[in-house]
Amino acid sequence: MSRRIKEETNTMSTTPSDLPAAEGGQPILKDTPPKLARWGEAELSNLSSMVEQSSLFYWNGPQTEALLEAFRKHYPLKYCAPCSSGTAALHMAVSSLEIAPGDEVIMGPITDMGSMIGVLYQQGVPVFADLEPHTYNVDPADVRRKITDKTRAIMPIHLAGNPCRMDELMAIAKEHDLAVIEDCAQTWGALSQGRPVGTIGTLGCYSFNDFKHVSCGDGGMVATNDEKIGPSLQKWGDKNYDRVSGDRMPSTLAPNYRISEPESAVAAAQLGKLKHICDRRHAVGTLITQGINDAPGVIAPEVVDGDWATYWFYMMRIEPDRLKVDRETFVAALKAEGLNANSGYIPAPVYKYPVFANHAFFGGGWPIQEFGLTNMDYTKVSCPVAEEILDTCLIIPVNEAMSDEYGEKCGQAIRRVAEYYAR
Repeated sequence: MSRRIKEETNTMSTTPSDLPAAEGGQPILKDTPPKLARWGEAELSNLSSMVEQSSLFYWNGPQTEALLEAFRKHYPLKYCAPCSSGTAALHMAVSSLEIAPGDEVIMGPITDMGSMIGVLYQQGVPVFADLEPHTYNVDPADVRRKITDKTRAIMPIHLAGNPCRMDELMAIAKEHDLAVIEDCAQTWGALSQGRPVGTIGTLGCYSFNDFKHVSCGDGGMVATNDEKIGPSLQKWGDKNYDRVSGDRMPSTLAPNYRISEPESAVAAAQLGKLKHICDRRHAVGTLITQGINDAPGVIAPEVVDGDWATYWFYMMRIEPDRLKVDRETFVAALKAEGLNANSGYIPAPVYKYPVFANHAFFGGGWPIQEFGLTNMDYTKVSCPVAEEILDTCLIIPVNEAMSDEYGEKCGQAIRRVAEYYAR
């Protein structure tokens, strides 16, 4: 037997069928996920009706009225103001609380810039509390530690479809007389102890961005049952004009964040699909967790008992000291299995972004810091748990086109790779 044939024979004899694909085995996910068709007849029907209208302005527009009706079927909130984006919704919420220069709003540091923009534009101060290691949501204990005499509000950011610990956060808010703004951009349909997220705090803010559970390209909603804030909520996104009375003499400054009838038409149709979308995402995410529970070197996301997650994406973590390979090699092995995994999430906690590290919010500076209204120094902020999460997390896309079988195979693929590379 030649040396070459002998080497090939040895290789074949030592390659078991359960080897990861990266090591010569057969991939578990041999078919790509089914193509997701997000828009169809429902959206087209609404848009067809819309083009027959004489106006596409939002106020009293039939598409926006239909959007409000569809929204309230899922979120029974009395005062609802549709707007141009989730960022706009959050800015309107902050404005409605009349956050003053130097006032502080506590939030988590793993989020989109949209969570902070409204606070900063109102000359408020984002204060970052650390996260829980496995829910990836803000830690109520650290929120309590960050409260000062300047704190005006808490902003729970329900990350990746997983509800924050709202009962604990609401108890802290009540104790300190703080408002609560729920950032629900990534968590459509999720439930905190049986209650829809966004209906528990003072205000709930939602996003119809192109990448969210439901979308009209861009759009948002801010809503509340608060009788003090509610009647004027719409004005904070409409130049402070009062559309009810027709008063166009603003009493204060507010931006133009109005939604349009085409956006409302699509968003209303999307909300008709919300239950199906969230049910499927919940099922797939749950099956992945079941598949990797107790697998070595990996940690599934934690969902608080009694909560119901809707998995905007599936975020999990590796335990580097329990694996023989680094995160990039682990993710490459998952990709070889046919799993569309990605290493990491955002590049760093937001307080490390140049705009925060340099306090370069307005014209390269930060007026409230220069005027002595805050002593916040973001170069000294540290949230070690959040930093560790970003160093060890990986993302698996989830959508409503995925079957139970696909979710199960995702879990099998992760487990196979984890077991092979375990120390």
